[in-house]
This record gives sequence, C-alpha cells and structure tokens, in this order.
Amino acid sequence: MTVNSDKRQLYELTARFFAAFATGDDPISLTPLRELFVDLAIITRTCGADFATYDVDAFIEPREQLLNSGDLVDFSEYEIAETTQIFGDIAQRWCSYHKQGCLRGENFAAQGMKTIQFIRTKEGWRISAVAWDDERDDLKIHNLESSP
Repeated sequence: MTVNSDKRQLYELTARFFAAFATGDDPISLTPLRELFVDLAIITRTCGADFATYDVDAFIEPREQLLNSGDLVDFSEYEIAETTQIFGDIAQRWCSYHKQGCLRGENFAAQGMKTIQFIRTKEGWRISAVAWDDERDDLKIHNLESSP
C-alpha cells in the first residue's frame, strides 16, 4: 500500500462514518457502522465534565433511536478539516467537524473536534477508537492548544 492509497481509504472510512448519521425520508439503520470498527472499539463523548464511553453497540442503539424518532430531523454532520498521520498499520486523524439539525423543534448548529484512531486489519482499515468534544462558551476551535 502507498501512503496516498492509505490516506484515500482513511478519508473514505471517515466520510462513511460522518454520513451514517444524516437524516432523510427513509428510516436510518446504523448497523453498517459496525463494519467500520474493530471488535471492542471505544467511542467517547467528552463535551465538558460529563463524558460517556461506549462500545460500538452502546453507541449505535440510542443514536439510531433518536435519528428515527422524529425528535431529530434535517441532521447532518461533516468533516471540515483534518490532519492524518500514518505509521505502518496504525493511523491517527484529528479533524474539525460541523453538525446541524432540528432537535425537538429547535434548530441548532455546532462544531467540534474528533480524534479517530485506525488500525489496518486483514479486511482493511478499521476504526479502533473515536473521541470528540464540541465547542462551547469556554472552548473554541480557534483557540486550539498546541504542544511547545
């Protein structure tokens, strides 16, 4: 594999991850997300002091319910910018994203950062971990901290 081929595969995997949550006229099944992850992958939502960590099934179930309940409509999220590093059979993607929709009659838009870790398996690249945090009053993307 070449670095360009790997980066393209990681881009496509990430795009499939983000696109899975888009609402439309048809019911949403997040079951295909399972094939994007390795067994025992970890998914963490931080978003302040209250955080939650999920396995893949615990992550999928409540989101699939919400996306099909009618409480969340016109929802989409997408990657804005990314930096990806690959070393052998591991990769790290640091990306900003935007999300928008209408939750229980209230329109919203937000953005945040995700970190996604990948490993190369016999079946190709898969996600081994995802963590994210959304912007809030005291945390803005333009104020990213960097190492000295």
